[in-house]
Amino acid sequence: MKFLVLNGPNLNMLGIREPDIYGRFTYRDLEVFIQQVCDDLHIEVEIYQSNYEGALVEKIQKAYFEKIDGIVINPAAYTHTSVAILDALKAVSIPAVEIHISKVEEREDFRQISYPGKACFATVAGKGIDGYKEAIILLKDKLQED
Repeated sequence: MKFLVLNGPNLNMLGIREPDIYGRFTYRDLEVFIQQVCDDLHIEVEIYQSNYEGALVEKIQKAYFEKIDGIVINPAAYTHTSVAILDALKAVSIPAVEIHISKVEEREDFRQISYPGKACFATVAGKGIDGYKEAIILLKDKLQED
């Protein structure tokens, strides 16, 4: 089983950016955590972060050709704006889970809509980096059901 974990804009600034919302762990800490979770679950994982919408779209498209089994995506700010990421997820039809470190439902009004989430079978939000573990397990369980 192989997963792609995608992270959108500004997540590379974890530990620096609004630590009261996102915590004090760094992006490197997040990568190590995700890798450990996947190792423990015997899942091969590729972790990718970009601040550019097109790069995320291309990575999703490439996942189709690389036979990725599932996608965990934190679109970050593109959550609320990116029909392109939504369309890419729909195009490849790879099972996906949306993840957010913060409680987006408790934040600004404009953060209440998720375009990419419309192509995901589940969303995990507000659980910090532990939410990635939950998202990975949800995805694994879904794939084992099908």
